[in-house]
Amino acid sequence: MRGAVLTVAGNAGIRTFFQKYGMRLGVARFVAAEQLEETLEAVERLNKQGLLVTLDYLGESVSEQALAEEAAEQTVRVLRAIYERKLNSNVSVKLTQLGLQIDPALCETLMTRILNEAERTRNFVRIDMEDSPVTQVTIDLFRKLLSRYGRKRVGLVLQAYLYRTEEDRRRLGALGANLRIVKGAYKEPKEIAYPEKKDVDENYVRLVEAHMSQGCYTAVATHDERIIEKTIRFVQERGIDRERFEFQMLYGISTSLQLRLAQEGYRVRVYTPFGEAWYPYFTRRIAERPANLWFVMKGMFRS
Repeated sequence: MRGAVLTVAGNAGIRTFFQKYGMRLGVARFVAAEQLEETLEAVERLNKQGLLVTLDYLGESVSEQALAEEAAEQTVRVLRAIYERKLNSNVSVKLTQLGLQIDPALCETLMTRILNEAERTRNFVRIDMEDSPVTQVTIDLFRKLLSRYGRKRVGLVLQAYLYRTEEDRRRLGALGANLRIVKGAYKEPKEIAYPEKKDVDENYVRLVEAHMSQGCYTAVATHDERIIEKTIRFVQERGIDRERFEFQMLYGISTSLQLRLAQEGYRVRVYTPFGEAWYPYFTRRIAERPANLWFVMKGMFRS
């Protein structure tokens, strides 16, 4: 189903239609806003509910240096706004939005600019993991930045559906890396990724428990209540402090679960995307859980 949704989403006509009407038709359920000011208001509302936030300025796979530099400047502006408004939020970035596929040296320069601002504002930057062609170069740059800025300033995402991730996690765990563990939302071949959901789920749990057991800060990014309950049992049995991990969920999804966990005293962070380049992000959310399409269909019938 995921592959079928992503294939349909690649149709030029469908893409054009949704880019024109999508925010009216239900995309706003999953994307906080297209502009920064409205996004910051959403962060304030989430913080008042006891929820932490990660802000993600949407965009990826840029092919022009000017666009990469603009994305970096916007991320710096976001860090500055978080600091000035005293919001409880960090930021997430995609390296292909910062010129990774144009020139890795450019990407490193822009990440340095962003992390210098994170240092100044005492904040944290999470590097998202993208599709498999950039997995290794993303890890390589992360390791370099981690050695300069430390795990309090920069972290990484690893995807449970890739066979290689167990070894990647082991190597990064030895460095004390702060990792967000996700299942994975890109279309990948079975030669490099688990094709069956049950295998992805099992690997996900192994990765989370191994990283926690190694004493590393772990962001458990899932809406799967079975995995969440299993994680809670694991940390209780091992006596793992709640300050050493957090649950992460997506903006607009499982909101009652987010609030319940926060009320129970767990750290819960809401991954909150914003910006005009929301189409690739939105289609991956539909591919992950086709039931999300229902919210869009309701929006179409209301129009």
